[in-house]
Amino acid sequence: MTANLNQNRHNDPQWRNVIVQSTFPKNLGELSTLANNLWWCWNYEAMELFQEIDSKLWQKTQNPIAVLKGISADRLAELEKDQNFINKYNAVLKKYNDYMSVQPDAKTPRIAYFSMEYGLDDSLKIFSGGLGILAGDYLKEASDTNTNMVAVGFLYKYGYFKQTLSIDGEQLAIYNPQNQSELPISPVMDANGNRIMIQVGMPGRLMHAQVWLVKVGRIKLYLMDTDISENRDDDKNCTHALYGGNNENRLKQEMLLGIGGVRLLEAVGEKCELYHCNEGHAAFINLERLRKLIKHENYSFPKALDIVRGSSLYTTHTPVPAGHDSFHEDMMMTYLGQFPERLNLSWNEFMNLGRMYPDNKGEFFSMSNFAICTSCGVNGVSRLHGEVSKKMFKDLWPGYTVEESHIGYVTNGVHYGTWTSKAWQKLHKETFGEGFLSDMSNATLWNKIFDVPDEKIWDIKESQRERLIVYAKESLRKAWTEKFEDPKKIVRVHQTLNKSVLTIGFARRFATYKRAYLLFSNLERLSKIVNNPDSPVQFVFAGKAHPADKPGQDIIKEIVRISKLPEFLGKIIFLENYDMNLAKQLVQGVDIWMNTPTRPLEASGTSGMKAVMNGAMNFSVLDGWWCEGYREGAGWALPEKRTYQNQDLQNKLDSEMIYTTLENEIVPLFYNRGEDGIPHGWIQYMKKCIAEIAPEFTTKRMIDDYKDRFYSKLGDRNAMLTKDNCKVADELVAWKQKVSEVWDSIYVESVEIDKSNEPFKLGETYNGIVKVDLKGLSPEDINFEFVLSEQNENEERAIIRCQEFTFSKMDGNLAVYSISVVPVRSGIFNYGIRMYPTNKYLPYRQDFSYVRWI
Repeated sequence: MTANLNQNRHNDPQWRNVIVQSTFPKNLGELSTLANNLWWCWNYEAMELFQEIDSKLWQKTQNPIAVLKGISADRLAELEKDQNFINKYNAVLKKYNDYMSVQPDAKTPRIAYFSMEYGLDDSLKIFSGGLGILAGDYLKEASDTNTNMVAVGFLYKYGYFKQTLSIDGEQLAIYNPQNQSELPISPVMDANGNRIMIQVGMPGRLMHAQVWLVKVGRIKLYLMDTDISENRDDDKNCTHALYGGNNENRLKQEMLLGIGGVRLLEAVGEKCELYHCNEGHAAFINLERLRKLIKHENYSFPKALDIVRGSSLYTTHTPVPAGHDSFHEDMMMTYLGQFPERLNLSWNEFMNLGRMYPDNKGEFFSMSNFAICTSCGVNGVSRLHGEVSKKMFKDLWPGYTVEESHIGYVTNGVHYGTWTSKAWQKLHKETFGEGFLSDMSNATLWNKIFDVPDEKIWDIKESQRERLIVYAKESLRKAWTEKFEDPKKIVRVHQTLNKSVLTIGFARRFATYKRAYLLFSNLERLSKIVNNPDSPVQFVFAGKAHPADKPGQDIIKEIVRISKLPEFLGKIIFLENYDMNLAKQLVQGVDIWMNTPTRPLEASGTSGMKAVMNGAMNFSVLDGWWCEGYREGAGWALPEKRTYQNQDLQNKLDSEMIYTTLENEIVPLFYNRGEDGIPHGWIQYMKKCIAEIAPEFTTKRMIDDYKDRFYSKLGDRNAMLTKDNCKVADELVAWKQKVSEVWDSIYVESVEIDKSNEPFKLGETYNGIVKVDLKGLSPEDINFEFVLSEQNENEERAIIRCQEFTFSKMDGNLAVYSISVVPVRSGIFNYGIRMYPTNKYLPYRQDFSYVRWI
């Protein structure tokens, strides 16, 4: 008998799936409800509740779903018997239920809000930076103000990248997939219990997207996700990464967001009256809306365009032309070649919708131009950015000057509950009263901050700064230990960072125009500032550069290099992976928030507003929001106007002003202490900052402005155009058609202005007459305008006065228009007369931009 020498007999493990779900006792049964609505992320009582369940897991994840997922049966049993916890739970649940029980006014128009990204919380990584944070704050405010709104976006598999730095400061971009089981999302089902799927046509195929729901307080946010088996690999990748891939993938993303987003709303039963396009990425919402009206309602293109335009708002966030997405005509033909026929347009007419200059065959299709062409409302995101946008898009309306543009603005704001620390919120509630949160734009309430004792203000500021320094030390220790940094440097930083030292923060996306390098123009002078034994200063930097932005990454690397020089070790630090949690630590902990963009490239900026909510002052170029926010005695500013056209010379001047302001104003004010050790002068600045700046830059003020300037007007216009089976829309389309048919043949027989060949005299009256053959139009269809202009300091023509003619009479087949002009200013001017169509249903002249100078 042969011995069996093989002593191992086995087969592979047969694993079977089993799902173990947390089951909560009856008296804690709604914990999951609280965790799955992002309401918790702007209510500190709710956050503290989840932190109490498992403080270590909360510290690690900052995610209530992860906390509940990781809770043990023993811990649940403990909580069930912990009356103190039960009381906190009941209080939070009551607050939540009371909040959710209030429903929006069904009589107000339903607004559909579209954005490529939303910065709601770090637990849901569907944002990269300022645009997303702004959109997230806006949804939270829409919820708080009970605005009748629904939102659409993407669920990204990887989101934006996680930033780590090598030991010498090289940025490394890491893309980690999100764990869907720990996200506050739920699949959206139809009436039969099947997943709702959206399809958008691609070349030779359909791209499919599943739909998820995120609850943002009272607001529903629907997210599309293409990483499903029905799609081929390149379509699966469409929603993998925010702003990932090439320009072709960007076009696919924007088709899905716009075209697919409108189809999504229809699929889930949402009926919206107004559409808000947050940046040009979502502009194709209007392409799909046009298609639907033409196909399903049998509208003509002009009628569909008037209705779509009359219910659409486009918000631009980009101050430079290169930042606006545009696509080559060949790519448009490949992906959207079927749309002109569906809109009853020729290919050239379709392309003209996205061109600045009609019939310019070499021009790319601009999403921003298309959005403006199909939207009645257009706005920038600060007063200055509104003016910049007028100049950027002025050629869309030849015959009108920049200052006549209808482009408006709503300055951005920040969500109070998200960004203001618990300590400040409690003080505000105690000082401003119970009704403060619902009346946050009331400056009278904020003025009560002057009644708060200085020592109380200073105690909060000191404790917030200490929290930041503790956080920074631990973050650097962990990051540097993982990189095997010299232990002596770790100890030195730990010993040098000081909770009592003037702390200045600089955190944002690292692009060259942000000019983070200005502070380092003169290292010798900077060293004296930070190492002054009597009045030291410490700087905290953070921020990501786009993975494709090598110059931005090089700035980060240089700052890290300088921060490790002996004279700057522990005086200048760079904290990696700038996210919402780090942002909160910074804006709540620093004394000064610094910003040095190249003028006028900062559209708005919001990080400085967040600092203001926490009693930190801004030291910034007068660009973006700070043009409106700056108050003397409540912060510091570099001038708005450029001194040099040469950017290198301007950089040198600005850096010198930074050093001088720090040395002569900021640092002495901070360290000038009273006998009680409190810097009373500094606190006066803080109080003025809170009282005069904070109420102007909340999202409460922002959403109120959108309602007053755009939503209410668009709602009225949409109701007017669609009332009585679109009677007004039909009349307006017919009128435009009538005018356009005869416009070129309208004959101006004569133009006469009294004594126009002589110098005009102040105070005298000069009469003018225009005689015109209107070719069958009514005199009310056409008007004339006297336009007076002069050259401004930039040698641009600026209009200083416009005065309309008045129809006087008919002289045979000629219409006679007259005017009386009285000069009120002396000088050398130019005047012109222009003819334009007029109709009471036009929202502004550029809506039907026919104009002829005569």
